[in-house]
Amino acid sequence: MREALFANWRHVFKLDPDRPLDDEMLDAICMSGTDAVMIGGSSGVTFDNTVDLLSRIRRYEVPCALEVSSADAAVPGFDLYLIPMVLNTQRAEWIVGRQAEGVREYGSFIPWEDTFAEGYIILNKEAEAARLTEASTELDEADTLAYVRLADRLMRLPVIYLEYSGRFGDMQLVQRAHGLLTQGRLFYGGGIDSVEKAGLAAAAADTVIVGNVIYSDLAAALQTVRAVKEIGQPL
Repeated sequence: MREALFANWRHVFKLDPDRPLDDEMLDAICMSGTDAVMIGGSSGVTFDNTVDLLSRIRRYEVPCALEVSSADAAVPGFDLYLIPMVLNTQRAEWIVGRQAEGVREYGSFIPWEDTFAEGYIILNKEAEAARLTEASTELDEADTLAYVRLADRLMRLPVIYLEYSGRFGDMQLVQRAHGLLTQGRLFYGGGIDSVEKAGLAAAAADTVIVGNVIYSDLAAALQTVRAVKEIGQPL
């Protein structure tokens, strides 16, 4: 089996197809030196707006991944497909239910060699993803690390994603989570809106996801690329 495309990603820009992004902004993002662009969102993601954004990104050489939050928005032509499984939800549909529905409908067409599961642990109760999935976000450190071990050692998920969307997280906790991993890659996302925060996240996690700041302060977002790349892999 070939090495997963995301195995060496350090910095990723996450774009929401439901949010406006002009050509100049997209050019700056795709030419920034980021390792990849990920398309995904918690609401408003459709087949049409996903196709539109993908077609614009395809003018560039940057790898492009789709985080499949809805089977209706599963668009062919991406380099990589990431399937979120929200581990700390009380609703089974967000762990395996919707995923099973998608496989039933499109299983014969899924590019399995380029499709991977993400074990999401959502830690910000104000995040749209937390509200949508009814995630149990009030976890203490022991609870959070238990989910990390579950994802990595029992489920053997290739990606474990600590998601603080909209808020900068506890980097000591992120670093402890990283130290528990035996085979999975730790993604971190949430509240990265400065060089300093990007550097702190890069020192704690394997892959740093930068999203919301793109739409509020593009210059600050672009500066996170170099900040992440200058930090060595976390121990």
